[in-house]
Amino acid sequence: MTLPRFRMPRPHGLLALACLCSLVSAPLWADRAASARPAGQAGTSFRAPTPGERTADARLDAVRHDPRSLRRFFERLPKGGDLHHHLAGAVATEYLIELAAGDGSCVETPAMTAVPPPCGPGTRPASDARRDRAFHDAIVRAWSMQDFPPGGNGHDHFFATFGKFQAVAERHRGKVLAHVADRAAAQNQFYLETMVTPAAEAADRVAAGIGPGSDPARLHDRLVSGGRLDRLVDRARKEADAAEREFRAAARCGTPAARPACGLAVRFISQVYRLGSPERVFTQMALGMRLAERDPRFVAVNLVQPEDARAATAGYRLHMRMLAHLRGVYPRARLTLHAGELWPGLVDPRDLTFHIGEAVGVARAERIGHGVSLLHEDDWRGTVRTMAAREVAVEVPFTSNAQILGVQGHDHPFDTYRRHGVPVVLATDDPGVSRIDISHEYQYAAETYGLSYRELKDLARASLEYAFLPGAGLWRGNPTRDGYRPAAPCSGTRLGTGTPAPACRALLRSSAKAAVQWRQEAAFHAFERIPVALRRP
Repeated sequence: MTLPRFRMPRPHGLLALACLCSLVSAPLWADRAASARPAGQAGTSFRAPTPGERTADARLDAVRHDPRSLRRFFERLPKGGDLHHHLAGAVATEYLIELAAGDGSCVETPAMTAVPPPCGPGTRPASDARRDRAFHDAIVRAWSMQDFPPGGNGHDHFFATFGKFQAVAERHRGKVLAHVADRAAAQNQFYLETMVTPAAEAADRVAAGIGPGSDPARLHDRLVSGGRLDRLVDRARKEADAAEREFRAAARCGTPAARPACGLAVRFISQVYRLGSPERVFTQMALGMRLAERDPRFVAVNLVQPEDARAATAGYRLHMRMLAHLRGVYPRARLTLHAGELWPGLVDPRDLTFHIGEAVGVARAERIGHGVSLLHEDDWRGTVRTMAAREVAVEVPFTSNAQILGVQGHDHPFDTYRRHGVPVVLATDDPGVSRIDISHEYQYAAETYGLSYRELKDLARASLEYAFLPGAGLWRGNPTRDGYRPAAPCSGTRLGTGTPAPACRALLRSSAKAAVQWRQEAAFHAFERIPVALRRP
């Protein structure tokens, strides 16, 4: 599979709510050394392949030149979780148009931005898109990367899409989640970590009230004074409750007609808008961290908006120091960071030299999103050694990197990370905007880097091993270095099959992560039993 060729960009200055039920039957929303491996080998188990793995590899070889069968292979492939995923950017554009039409929204022309009713001059009812195909297609192109870039700037168009439909997605967060979760389940995934912005307007008001400043300790003192932060947490949790009710109604959870979305384990990552004032950025950071310690639906914090924007590069080191301080205050909150979503020509060359290193070394992020500019960093080898030793995974959305940065193929550091023992997980980023799905990303990886079935299987396993689900996992040691070996409680059990031994059963009952991993192993066994001679769907 090839991605479309993109021009280099010019320089320029959201609630998944599966029920809180049994960890095994219905999932919740739910330092180590590493050595370098030869290219294409890091993360691959070194035991002999099983008969099922050999069969799956033979099937992959048999369909490599048959596009329809190859696509079907990757749709059926168990693909773990999606750990780098923005909820608003994940929903299919056609469904967003339907939501806008259903709630009476209007579309400003020619900008194609959704606005609340009533529709006045310069706007059209979104419902017109149901009858006017040209209008419908114009909205799709404005709200996504469909047919883009036609000799234009993919970077700017990509980031401009969100402001055009964000209000629609936010009004219907539960319905959007049900739609997105259904699509993930249809892709044979078992887990989703999706980014949302909790209590966005309330957080802005609180930030304005605490006054300007950049000292993390003083800002935090002001924020907790008078219960400001606790009230924000309460507001965010009420938002999540409302979205859960909408989600469950839309997905028909708890009924005989329940949709697949109801069985997907989901957790939220709190987005922080990095282009705001220091006090606004800090308020969102602190809210996300406190939420992650007080509400099991929320697990982590991430920074969003273009990393190359002037405000982002100017504030980058301050943001890392803020996160470092908050990690000391909220040690149970997790952290993944967009870092290294950069390329020469987007920023001053000096800004290419430290973003990933500071995210790992100063903020102590547990995962990195994108990481494309790795080889332009000072001491990048030291950074990847640290990432390998601490098992700091890198989240790789190939299509997004091509559309935004113009980086694809072997210009991407995918092989470099794997060669140095850094855990790698494949992700979609904004599949609705990008017009792709996770199967597309796995197929692209296999075709571009010549990956075998077992390497694809280990990428899928990594997407659950490095998820922020609570509890111990099914694997022991450093899987990227040593291969995927069952943890001691399940060492005598064929994972995903039969009745687990008592110790293994106890692990599955106590650990949301192990329970989801068990489901994936069962799916691998079923997938590997499909015969080589695939019929066309």
